[in-house]
Amino acid sequence: MPRITKDMIIADILKIDRGTAPILLNIGMHCLGCPASAGESLEEACAVHGVDVDKVVQELNDYLESKQG
Repeated sequence: MPRITKDMIIADILKIDRGTAPILLNIGMHCLGCPASAGESLEEACAVHGVDVDKVVQELNDYLESKQG
């Protein structure tokens, strides 16, 4: 399973696992389907939304790791 990094594009994160969407929605990223998400990195999106990117990366990776059992 790939690891999420802060330089990854939002759309690519969603392609890895659609289950990441609720995590992003819970931190205020409500426009996951908008054109900006196709070219915006996680770090850029977190900056716009005033969220700590390192915490989000950790939460996303924790989620992905929990699915591996």
